[in-house]
Amino acid sequence: MSAIRRKFGDDYQVVTTSSSGSGLPTHGPGPGPQQQLVPKKKRQRFVDKNGRCNVQHGNLGSETSRYLSDLFTTLVDLKWRWNLFIFILTYTVAWLFMASMWWVIAYTRGDLNKAHVGNYTPCVANVYNFPSAFLFFIETEATIGYGYRYITDKCPEGIILFLFQSILGSIVDAFLIGCMFIKMSQPKKRAETLMFSEHAVISMRDGKLTLMFRVGNLRNSHMVSAQIRCKLLKSRQTPEGEFLPLDQLELDVGFSTGADQLFLVSPLTICHVIDAKSPFYDLSQRSMQTEQFEIVVILEGIVETTGMTCQARTSYTEDEVLWGHRFFPVISLEEGFFKVDYSQFHATFEVPTPPYSVKEQEEMLLMSSPLIAPAITNSKERHNSVECLDGLDDISTKLPSKLQKITGREDFPKKLLRMSSTTSEKAYSLGDLPMKLQRISSVPGNSEEKLVSKTTKMLSDPMSQSVADLPPKLQKMAGGAARMEGNLPAKLRKMNSDRFT
Repeated sequence: MSAIRRKFGDDYQVVTTSSSGSGLPTHGPGPGPQQQLVPKKKRQRFVDKNGRCNVQHGNLGSETSRYLSDLFTTLVDLKWRWNLFIFILTYTVAWLFMASMWWVIAYTRGDLNKAHVGNYTPCVANVYNFPSAFLFFIETEATIGYGYRYITDKCPEGIILFLFQSILGSIVDAFLIGCMFIKMSQPKKRAETLMFSEHAVISMRDGKLTLMFRVGNLRNSHMVSAQIRCKLLKSRQTPEGEFLPLDQLELDVGFSTGADQLFLVSPLTICHVIDAKSPFYDLSQRSMQTEQFEIVVILEGIVETTGMTCQARTSYTEDEVLWGHRFFPVISLEEGFFKVDYSQFHATFEVPTPPYSVKEQEEMLLMSSPLIAPAITNSKERHNSVECLDGLDDISTKLPSKLQKITGREDFPKKLLRMSSTTSEKAYSLGDLPMKLQRISSVPGNSEEKLVSKTTKMLSDPMSQSVADLPPKLQKMAGGAARMEGNLPAKLRKMNSDRFT
């Protein structure tokens, strides 16, 4: 049982049927009745694989009159059987109506009874009954003109009816024939030669977890300005408690880089990189078994032969996304041309892929190496360090004048702190600083005067660090301070000599 589930997945449940064909499930180990795999009932799709949207509009009420306001589009959107029915019915009713009008004129004038009188001139010659009136209308409408039935000049009402018949026939022909022509020339059938892979796959590409599917064009004529878009349909609930059924989210398939503009002369693999901005940021192989979503793919382009815009659609549900798979290559180089093997268009094979989501991978990476956390937010820390240096510039201007003279340079604290900030940026941690600087920076409530005095004391202490071990900039500043020692008072010179001895 477990082997069967590993082979076919959880989308199938095992049922057993006895040899007698009763269809009742049996349980128990050992050899027994034959086992049969029955697929579970698939959930309702929003968009079918062929691109048809499973949406029906109901309870329109009085809004149905809007369809009649755009009658031409309504007729074009109808199915072919309804179009043919309306086409035949309209012409049949129009012909019978106009034939009846000619028969009424002949009946009111008495042409039906006097048609065989030799010196009588009827409205329409050789019209004796309704069938002859119908034949006269057909000959006139189709411009056949056999010459046996014709209208005379003794019938003004027949001339008016003839003009009305010509105008009405032109309108009906233009409307119905135009509707049929537009329906036949619709680019929907062009979408039948645009292929999408049966499954989408998730695997690593260029070191990133990527959702991929494949598109292809079976015709030699190109799709001009082909562009592809992806929508994620997933129900969710807002923090305010509002439930959003089939909420639409955009999946980036290269909009920022222009990769969504396709040169579709051979099958292409469309990629969506799963990162922090992706809706699949926390999607893992395990969570995908409980998720319910649908990826709608929309491919648009201009048909090269007709210049009309064509749109092809398909969708992938969660059970049609294969984790850890990759598409087989379908393009091979032959002698003088490239050959596309469409027999491998839908084929995939397994590749090593981590079963974790991108979010889980980043968290595990941070836990394994704590020093990577500042590296991820490097730009943010550099911005904070610049603000810290700007604040220390104000501190250095507030130092007493005596301390500024002792250091020998008024901008000494500023440069010292800039060097320490540079060292901290390279190390991404305070652990690389000397222990005394860590203690000074960790003790809360230190005033600016104490901070500067302890820093200068540490620089002058031979037990902490010698002048030769200092960085070049600190050595240069320390030398400048030594040259200024002759300007110090006698007590300070004595204190310095006692400290170094």
